[in-house]
Amino acid sequence: MNHHNEALRVWFRLIRLHTRSRMAIANRLRAYDLSVPQCDVLTTLTEREGISQQELAARLYVTKGNISGLVDRLVASGLVERRSLQSDRRSHAIHLTPAGRELARKGIEAQQAFVSDTFGRIAPERLAQLDDLLLELREHVRVSGDAVEQDA
Repeated sequence: MNHHNEALRVWFRLIRLHTRSRMAIANRLRAYDLSVPQCDVLTTLTEREGISQQELAARLYVTKGNISGLVDRLVASGLVERRSLQSDRRSHAIHLTPAGRELARKGIEAQQAFVSDTFGRIAPERLAQLDDLLLELREHVRVSGDAVEQDA
């Protein structure tokens, strides 16, 4: 198999693995009536509480429209709240409620259990090799992504 075909095969395998992983996490989160995107919002807020919807969208690589709908649903469920910012009344800081903080903790535990059951079974030196490869690939993707944006 030539290098191009091998690279394509590995890329497809990585994409499928990502999809399978998201599905496995989704199955675990379903026990808490939580979607993966909702869990992503809650867990991000445990790291950076009080950020704006715009910052949240940027951190999660989703559109402002998508984040607005997600936050609306989380507000309706009593998991997060919007607080007006003193500096800009049109923007809101997003905060976890106590129920949201508890559910975020459960979501994080579910993700950690999945990682332990999967990545945790890989020998530390092999995991380090994979990490090095992923970092190398990330750089190539960034450069390639920048080139496409410049062409547009």
